[in-house]
Amino acid sequence: MNQSAPRAVRSRGAALLLVTAIIVVALSQRPAIVAVAPLLGQLRADTGLSSALAGLLTALPVLCFGAFAPLAPRLARRIGLETAVAASLALLAVGIALRLLSPVALLYAGSLVAGAAIAIANVLMPAYVKREFTRPGAVMGAYTASLNIGAAAAAGLTVPLGVALGVEWRVALASWLVLAVAGLALWLPVAGVRGTPARTAETGAGAWSLLRQPLARQVTAYLGLQSVQFYSFAAWLPTLLADAGVPVREGGLLLAASNVTGAVGALLVPAAAGRMADQRPLVAGVLTAYAVGLGGLLLAPASGTLVWVAVFGVAQGGGFALALTLIVLRSPTPLVAARLGGVAQCLGYLVASTGPVVLGALHDLTSGWTWPLLLLIALLAPMLRAGWGAARDAVLDPGEARTASQTG
Repeated sequence: MNQSAPRAVRSRGAALLLVTAIIVVALSQRPAIVAVAPLLGQLRADTGLSSALAGLLTALPVLCFGAFAPLAPRLARRIGLETAVAASLALLAVGIALRLLSPVALLYAGSLVAGAAIAIANVLMPAYVKREFTRPGAVMGAYTASLNIGAAAAAGLTVPLGVALGVEWRVALASWLVLAVAGLALWLPVAGVRGTPARTAETGAGAWSLLRQPLARQVTAYLGLQSVQFYSFAAWLPTLLADAGVPVREGGLLLAASNVTGAVGALLVPAAAGRMADQRPLVAGVLTAYAVGLGGLLLAPASGTLVWVAVFGVAQGGGFALALTLIVLRSPTPLVAARLGGVAQCLGYLVASTGPVVLGALHDLTSGWTWPLLLLIALLAPMLRAGWGAARDAVLDPGEARTASQTG
């Protein structure tokens, strides 16, 4: 990701291929995680896993997002950004395929491999968009909306697909391998456009020293707390609704509905953010939607359920899109965007990985969903504080990280 390299001049057809590749790559990124939730009942019945261990199955990829995010800029520096994304798609396909095999340990191993693959793309795709497009807001909107559409498809279609095909849950879970393969097939021509290694990170010290700046800490905290909400919700919503008397298939469709409305938020928020110097009004709107959705699920989970999950979907889609867009907007160059993305996603997703496990443990301890939902509502306060600071009109100072790297 050489920040000094000029943007490639593309024909209309080549530009359309590039945007299509970005969209399909995004579509492939969430099903490996989200498809687990609608199958948790069958999975637990077949394997005997507890709620906490089942939550770990969803949390493990998120933990990998944090653990492997700092490696993404280094990988892009060595082999080129486009090639690094292609490698991540191949790795994602391997991870999904591993979960077809019978031992429970391979179910976790496949989730780990898939999580590592998604971590690489999570960091590099926003930086790639910043490098390739003069106005990245609209493309980031399409990218994040496609993430939500992929999640919606996995949430709503995994169980019906398994029933229609007459296959067991493992095959239904692995059916999303097709998106990873399609993403790789479309991305490979793009990877040939510019194959030179990219200077995404001069040293690890330079990247981590960004955290000396309050703005970087605020972006990181906002991303992490937003991700706690999303992955906790994605992991346990079908089970929560089933406990409230909603049929399992309908619970999966409601999770899909939340991702469809999330796609709307993800499409609109980055486009609006790119036209605003100060994004704090967007933070206020996102947090209000979170409060309404969670409050409704707490007080009336079986009444007006579609409204609550739809509103929460707008919040999570818009909130996640805003988090990624803030990484781009608060960074003066693609190089800094990759550094900030690696650091913010490392720490943010490490925090987020605790969400499904903690909520599952709270559910086991209390035999209900009141305390888990109250915890998510309480976390909105620090999320608001972090988002308010991250959304102000400011840009990171790249010189501070560079100086720390040279003297450290």
